[in-house]
Amino acid sequence: MGNPFAGEVSLVIDGQRHVCKLTLGALAELEAELESEGIVDLVERFEAGGFRAGDVMALVVAGLRGGGWQGRWADLLTAEIEGGPVGAAKAAAALLARAFSQP
Repeated sequence: MGNPFAGEVSLVIDGQRHVCKLTLGALAELEAELESEGIVDLVERFEAGGFRAGDVMALVVAGLRGGGWQGRWADLLTAEIEGGPVGAAKAAAALLARAFSQP
């Protein structure tokens, strides 16, 4: 299980537990992925409930990379994420909340 006090979130992919974390490097990569949109726009979409599947995937990939995962976005296209799309969205929202709040 990820340590919430360290900003970590656990996510089970294809039966294997991964620790996700939005490190500064992962956030910079995420911001580059979002191009013209920034992290603040992403946070606002999650707060308003208007996030997209691509937002969830971008956050999950960034969190996995921050946790040391060496995979690529394409690796997740056919992966089984525990909890399905809802589980992935919950993990993405938790990553954002833990990255930008005090424990």
